[in-house]
Amino acid sequence: MLRSSLVRQFVRFQSTGKQGKGVGVMFMNMGGPSTIPETYDFLYRLFSDGDLIPFGRFQNFIAKIIAKRRTPKIESHYREIGGGSPIRKWSEYQAQKVCEKLDVESPETAPHKPYVAFRYANPLTEETYKQMLKDGITRAVAFSQYPQFSYSTSGSSLNDLYRVSKQVDPERQIEWSVIDRWPKNDGLTTAFANHIKASLNEFPAETRDKVVLLFSAHSLPMEIVNRGDSYPAEVAATVYSVMEKLNFSNPYRLVWQSQVGPKPWLGAQTAKITKKLVDEVDDSQAPGVVIIPVAFTSDHIETLHEIDIELKEELDAPHKMIRCESLNGDPVFIDGLVELVKDHLKQNERYSKQLPLDYILGSGDAKNVFKHPSELFGERK
Repeated sequence: MLRSSLVRQFVRFQSTGKQGKGVGVMFMNMGGPSTIPETYDFLYRLFSDGDLIPFGRFQNFIAKIIAKRRTPKIESHYREIGGGSPIRKWSEYQAQKVCEKLDVESPETAPHKPYVAFRYANPLTEETYKQMLKDGITRAVAFSQYPQFSYSTSGSSLNDLYRVSKQVDPERQIEWSVIDRWPKNDGLTTAFANHIKASLNEFPAETRDKVVLLFSAHSLPMEIVNRGDSYPAEVAATVYSVMEKLNFSNPYRLVWQSQVGPKPWLGAQTAKITKKLVDEVDDSQAPGVVIIPVAFTSDHIETLHEIDIELKEELDAPHKMIRCESLNGDPVFIDGLVELVKDHLKQNERYSKQLPLDYILGSGDAKNVFKHPSELFGERK
């Protein structure tokens, strides 16, 4: 009985494991220019994306104007943080570590091959997809690195994957599934809680419990929010889960950063709330502020420049503000990602139950996108 069971396990391992082609795990994110010369192309792609910032029928024309005007300033920002965005470095590191651990913890689906696909910077989705085809990948997981789903970010990356798949893989050689959200993942929320504790320890013990925790997420245009986008609620779910792990030790708020353009965006704004608490409120009520980049999985320009440099320069008492360390290569966070992919493959879930509704409410005037996730993430026929 035991022998026959071992034989079945061995046969299964041989058929789906090391002798097979394994599983490609594609880490999908917005990306950022790794070098200064890539800045214009990054900005142009960013502002050309109507899923993120809808400008209507003049989208590409307006994108060129904005990208041209903003490039010199943004280039200077990247110079100030070391000459480029670290997103690619951290994404490749995270993907590699996750796949290494998956090979050990989930041998029945091994080998797991790491890939990174960015929406607006190199490596672009098309480049990565072609490499996967070249590598002989026939089964892949689109792993959104936006923990909280928004049609403007996660949805835009999935739309890009769909368009690229029709161009370079019309016969669907690769069978896809997707991890489209994970706002309460234990590795994610535990890592944040640990980093917050470390930041709080930099304040005097006698006032530490009065330090305000500001969870800062990238804002969203209100016209996207008003469609019924799930992002605000899912970011709030992450915040609440982190605070549960901290036993609600401190006062906290969710705030929003990185608004661009004249249209209304989701608030309250990170900079305004921080300035009020740091410069206007008495120390007995708010002796300090810890800012937590709750919607980002690694450092990039919004943390390294917008918070660490720009925001601090606006404060009269910058020493009262600490920015919580980003997740980057945190092993607790990496383990959380491993569990996500392992469970996803074990359960054979193609997409979440929320994703069809996201596309019903969020697609708006988007063109050349699937009407239902099964068009990309259903089983091949």
